[in-house]
Amino acid sequence: MQVLDAESFSAAASVSRETMERLRAYEALLLKWQKSINLVSSATLTHLWQRHMWDSAQLAALAPLEAKRWIDLGSGAGFPGIVVALLLRDRPGFQMELIESDHRKCAFLSESVRVTEAPVTVHVQRIESAVLEPADVVSARALAPLPQILAWALPFWGKATIGLFPKGRSATDELTESRKDWIFEVEAIASQSDPSGTVLKLWGLKDANLGRDR
Repeated sequence: MQVLDAESFSAAASVSRETMERLRAYEALLLKWQKSINLVSSATLTHLWQRHMWDSAQLAALAPLEAKRWIDLGSGAGFPGIVVALLLRDRPGFQMELIESDHRKCAFLSESVRVTEAPVTVHVQRIESAVLEPADVVSARALAPLPQILAWALPFWGKATIGLFPKGRSATDELTESRKDWIFEVEAIASQSDPSGTVLKLWGLKDANLGRDR
């Protein structure tokens, strides 16, 4: 099913009416704050439910069913973190950790959490300064090339951690570049929101240069 608006999103994601109400409240806040803060590209606002909501929502279905701790790096406007947290809100013990250094975006994220009652903690700091326990899932969307994302993600990585990283046409090249410094297993999954996109599901992350001069 192609997602173009809130109605088709609701059908494709099979979400409850309450969840859709929370997502619509989040959408309303984003559109309001977008007038004064550049949260997303203005050109994508007319395709918000496809380009941002559905692109984020697909990650929830790719996470392990037992995943409870999720860290989203460089959360920006809350994609995918806020959307995933709302979709998994009823999972016992679920908690989303958002890391974002921009104070204005963090103000928006905090207001979104308050209004939607999402199970989210917002950390106002740079990724490399954050000190958090390893997570079940680490995500990052439209943040940086994969080698840099993996460097940022490593401190939050445990033996069972899964990484979920949406990528565009550069996915193959970024994987090739990443293997110069990182050891990992990966599954490339076709994006449900973008015909040219890929979600990289990654596990077993290790520093290939550990113990050697870099």
